[in-house]
Amino acid sequence: MYIRIVKPFFDTLCATLVLVLSLPLTLIVFFGLLLANKGKPFFVQARPGLNGKTFYVIKFKTMTDERDTQGQLLPDEIRLKGVGKFVRKTSLDELPQLINVLKGDMSFVGPRPLLIEYLPLYNAQQRKRHDVKPGITGWAQVNGRNAISWERKFEYDTWYVDHVSFFLDIKILLLTVLKVLRAEGISSGQSVTMEKFKGNG
Repeated sequence: MYIRIVKPFFDTLCATLVLVLSLPLTLIVFFGLLLANKGKPFFVQARPGLNGKTFYVIKFKTMTDERDTQGQLLPDEIRLKGVGKFVRKTSLDELPQLINVLKGDMSFVGPRPLLIEYLPLYNAQQRKRHDVKPGITGWAQVNGRNAISWERKFEYDTWYVDHVSFFLDIKILLLTVLKVLRAEGISSGQSVTMEKFKGNG
C-alpha cells in the first residue's frame, strides 16, 4: 500500500511544494547556466526507470561542451568550472528532476537512475534496483554517493528495495539534507564524476 498509494501521493505533494518554494533559486541557477553554457542550461538524457522502462531525466547542465582540436570532449574536471561547479557541489543540479517526480517517472527516494548501457551488465540481484521507481536521492547516496564502489552502491540500492518504507524514506531525506550541507561524496576520489560501470568481472 505504501509504494502504490502513499509514496506517489507524498512525492506529488512534496515535489509541488519544493518546486514552488525553490522557484526564485531555480531561476537564478537557470539564467546563470544559460550564460555559462551558451544557451544550454539543461541536461536531458534517456535513463531506465521502473521495470527498466525508458524515461528522460532532466538536470541542470553543470559541464560545458568544450572540445579538443580533434572534436573530443575535454575531461570532466576541465569542463566543470565556475557556475557549474558550484551548482554541482550544492546539488542544485538535481532541482529539475522535480518535474520527473511530478510526471511519475521518479520518486524523491529510490535508486538513482543510471545509464541505459548498464542494463545488460547487471546480475540478477542488481536488476532488482528497477523494481521501484528511481529517486532523486537514495540509500546509496546517503551512504557514500560517488565515493563508494559500484558493488557497494548496488548493495545499498537492492537493500532499499527490500526494506522500503515511509520511515526509511524520511530518514534518507533527512540524511540527504546533511550530506548536501556538508557536500560529501560528490566525487569518486579519482574523478569529479563517478567512473563508468563496466560489469561484474
